[in-house]
Formats: sequence, C-alpha cells, structure tokens
Amino acid sequence: MKKIAIIILAISVFACTRQEEKKTTREVMKYSIGQFYENLEIYGGRFSPDESKLLVTSNQSGIFNAYTLPVDGSDMQQLTQSTEESVFGISFFPEDERILYSSDKGGNEISHLYVQKTDQSTEDLTPAENAKANFMGWTRDKKGFFFGSNERDPMFFDLYEMDIKSFKSNMIYQNNEGLDVGAISKDKKYLALTKFVTTNNNEMYLYNVKTGKTEHISIHEGDASYDPQFFDLAGKHLFYLTNEGSEFQYLVSYNLETGEKKKEWETGWDIWYAYNSYNEKYRVMGVNEDAKTKIYLFDLQTGEQVDLPEFKDGGVTSVSISKSEKLMRMTVGSSTSPTNIYVYNFQSKELKRLTNSLNPEINPDDLVAGTVVRFKSFDGTEIPAVYYQPHVAGADNKVPALVWVHGGPGGQSRLRYFALIQYLVNHGYAILAVNNRGSSGYGKTFFKMDDRNHGEGDLKDCIAGKDFLASTGVVDMKKVGIIGGSYGGYMVMAALTFTPEDFDVGVNIFGVTNWLRTLKSIPPYWESFREALYAEMGDPTTADSVRLYNISPLFHAQNVTKPLMVLQGANDPRVLQVESDEIVDAVKANNVPVEYVLFEDEGHGFLKKENEIKGYGQILEFLDKYLKGI
Repeated sequence: MKKIAIIILAISVFACTRQEEKKTTREVMKYSIGQFYENLEIYGGRFSPDESKLLVTSNQSGIFNAYTLPVDGSDMQQLTQSTEESVFGISFFPEDERILYSSDKGGNEISHLYVQKTDQSTEDLTPAENAKANFMGWTRDKKGFFFGSNERDPMFFDLYEMDIKSFKSNMIYQNNEGLDVGAISKDKKYLALTKFVTTNNNEMYLYNVKTGKTEHISIHEGDASYDPQFFDLAGKHLFYLTNEGSEFQYLVSYNLETGEKKKEWETGWDIWYAYNSYNEKYRVMGVNEDAKTKIYLFDLQTGEQVDLPEFKDGGVTSVSISKSEKLMRMTVGSSTSPTNIYVYNFQSKELKRLTNSLNPEINPDDLVAGTVVRFKSFDGTEIPAVYYQPHVAGADNKVPALVWVHGGPGGQSRLRYFALIQYLVNHGYAILAVNNRGSSGYGKTFFKMDDRNHGEGDLKDCIAGKDFLASTGVVDMKKVGIIGGSYGGYMVMAALTFTPEDFDVGVNIFGVTNWLRTLKSIPPYWESFREALYAEMGDPTTADSVRLYNISPLFHAQNVTKPLMVLQGANDPRVLQVESDEIVDAVKANNVPVEYVLFEDEGHGFLKKENEIKGYGQILEFLDKYLKGI
C-alpha cells in the first residue's frame, strides 16, 4: 500500500510540475556569445597588509591579470599588464605591497613564481626553464615563503623556503620517494606528507625536518584518503581530512606528542577543506554539499557556529579572513550569477558588495538556474545530475538537448555559473550535466565504481540520462547530443564510437581518444600520481594495454556516423594535440561532417577571452546546423 501511495504521489508531483512548466514557458531575449563573455570573471581575494584592498585575478583585459580591489567599494585597479600570458595573483607580501603571482607559457602548465615590485618591475623568482613551481604559503615570521619545485628532479617536487629580501632559496625537504607536501607547521619543525597508492587510497606521514625522521601515521585497512590541512599555532596538532571508515571526508586532529586521533567534525558530505584564521579565532570549513559548496564558520573561542549573511544572487562559495580577524572576504555565486565579491566586517556587521560581475546587458531573469536531479541507470544505480531547462521549453515547444559530461574522470558537475552552458540554454538547448559513476562528491563507493570500467558503466550512465530527458516531456528526443571536455571529451568520443546511434552529434573539447598514448605521455611531474592513475585506468606497458586499446575511440573511429566537433589547445600537456588531429582525420575518412577548432596559444582549457568567444560561439553554430536543424 505504501508503494502505491508513493507512486501516486510521484505522478501527482510530476503532473504539478508539468502544469507549472506550462505557466512559466516564455520567450526570452537571446544574447550573443560576446555578451556572455563580457561578464566580469574574478577570482581570489587576499587582503593587503593594511587590509584596505584585496588582490584578485580577472580577465577584464581579455586575458587574466592581477588587480587590486579596494574594500571601500571603489574601482578595481589593474596591477599586471600582460597581453600574452595569463597571470594569476597569489598574495600581497606580508608587510608591503609587492605581489606574488604565477604564470606559464601558453597554457603549458610549467608555472613560475614572479614578484611584481612597488615600482611595477617584475622578476621571475623560479627561472629554471623546464621546472614547475607551486606556492605553498608564507612563513610565520613573515621573512619568506615556501614553494615546491621539480627543478632537481622533473618527476618530484622538493620543498624550498625563499627569503623575500634576497630572493635566495634553500631546500627544506628533498623528495626522493614521490611524496607530496600537504601541510607545514608554523614553527617549520614538521611536514605532513602523503603518497598515492590508488586514486581511492593514500598514506600520510609526519616528517621531522630537524631529524629527517619520517613516521607513518595513517596505518589502516581498506581504502581511505588522507588530506593534511594545517598545523595549529601551538605546534601540538595536525588537522587532516579523511574518509577512513566512512563514505565521506571528516576532520580529524592528530596529537603530535601522543599520536592520539580525535574526530573534530563531520557532516553527511565531503569536507573539502578546513583552516583556522591567522590567530585562530575562527575555523572555516568548505563542504561539497550535493553539487554546491556550503561554508561553515565556527568561533573557536565559543565553539559556536557563526551565521553567514544570506544573498539573493547565490550562496557563499569561499571566504578569506584578514590577519586582524576583523574582515572577511566572501565569494558569492550560483548557476545564474557569476562570482561576486563582498567584504564583511565582524565587528560592525557591515556587508559591502565590491563587484557586479554579470554583464548589465543581460537580464538575470533570462538565465536558467540549474536543478539537482537524480535518475536510475542501467543497473539501478542512482545517478545525480544538474539539469538546465530553457524558458522556452514546453510540451508544445520541445527543444533539443545535450548530455554534458565533466572532466576528471573523478570530477563533478556543480551548481556554478558557466557562461557556455547559459549561452546554449539561452539559445534553446536543454542540458543535463551528468555526474556519472566515478564522480567525486557522492561517497568513496560511488567514486571508485568506474575503476577499470571506463567507457562502459560510466558511458551507460550518460546514455541513461536520455531517459530523464524524455521524462521531462519538453525535449525532442530525436535531437539529443553529447558534449564534454577532457575526460568528458573522451566520453563524447566513446559514445560516438561504441554506441553510435545513441546521440545525434558530439562536441569533444580536448578529449582523450588514445589511452595508450595519453597514459604513456603524462607530464613528468605527475610521477607521484602515475601508479595510482594506472591502478584506476590500467598500465599501458602491461597486459592492460589490450583493454586500453579496446576503450580508445581512435581505434574504432570507423564506427562514427554522427557529426563531430573538436576543440583543442596546441600547448595542452595532458591531452596532446595529436590526439585531436588523429581523431579528426579518422572521422573525416567516414565522410562524416567534422569541424575542428585549434588554438595555438592555449593549453588544457581556454583562458583567453577572444578564444572562448570564437570557440564556444562556433559550438552553437555547429549545434544549430547539425542538431537543431536536423
């Protein structure tokens, strides 16, 4: 009886939803790709020493540069003037207004660290040509900063400390075993290190800088992940995230003297990150809560949770607390609102909005909020997804649709603003962003369901998404395509080669097509992760090569019968240009329509605004011709 009641309720809810659709179906203004990419993209937000402004990164100039954003609400000021390479601001120096930033060459991911001095002159602080450098925090005494570099050995990152007066550096930890530095104690006595075993399992170690002794502190059974977050100011505890004995990550403290472990906080979702404010008045935790970030802030003196302001244009996705612990930068966004930055004063309770990121030419009412949905796959597994339904869609006006597949393979489609998705939805395409098995955010069992099953169960999840699209009653099921980037691009090609009748077009954005080559040509600085990657995907130098051949679309390209579009960056170190070159040539041999967009100055992801406008604009033209027009 209960089951029948549930079915009746489900039918009633669905009927109400369909009635609501009829009421809300409406025409909207259609915007150009240029208008969508005239939004202000802005990231970061570290306070200056006097806390009068923030250091942010924005592509307002057409390419990413560093800017200052005054906390009084006055205009943003451009600091770096790059016109060729993207610049990503890291931080002001601890006691002056020099800034530290990172930049690579054309998207090759060989990032260097630079200082821009107060006279606007710049200096490459890590100039070794083929070495990659990563900022790892300021020293507590404000005299230097830590960074990782693979200059000594291209495969492994050593840890260095650089003096900010002389810009001379010395090695603190020589990495000979493929370990990754996760946290550094404030007194520089200890490092928390991790080592991948598989993508689902790693180990954690405590390294004594003075003695050189390494202690294994994550002895466990079964799969578990360990992610060091920070050491406390007193130097008594290491705080880390783990999912040991649980589906989701929770926060644990480890007593450095006794070895005692204490669970500090958990929720029903993964805690993504945790940190204490500068003088430990507050603790910030970011939780991946069903495809969106939820910030939890606690007053460590009282133990009480601090309520965050509420926002009409979205939720808080990240915060940064000033050293004085009086101010907090808040980043706010949603699937219909590009990131905006606010500053909150803990003492006065004043909240000030510093940016208006949405292009004023775009009416936010014309945009579509993503909705988290779930559907059953071929084997009964529940698959989460984010659904975008155009305002014009209705039972009497059915629209074409796209199944969107994220990168990874362990990525996640989330409730965040993505101009390309809004552009396509605005022009009448329903989009279902599928979080297929193997996606992060839904527990470690779900995360490892695609291990050695790529191009099989995960592909079937994407195909099952078509059943959901059919259930909406507003999608023309004769016009359904598939689109994705990186691993999602692989899924596009897998669909077109292994199940060629399931989708009507495919858009492959720098996707893998030959796993044998990709797994053999991973960047050398991925060495610490290589064995874990091979454990999940297969080792191309062993008998696994047979399966990797079988799931590589390039070797089955003769099966492709539907129109294909491919976008690629020539400097991509992860998915080499040759991958896209070869699949394009192979599919063209089938006399199938193929469009190829290649950017000579991009890597794994397009960062220059002119390239985004050109490439993503051509996606709509392709879809209008081969999907909407069929």
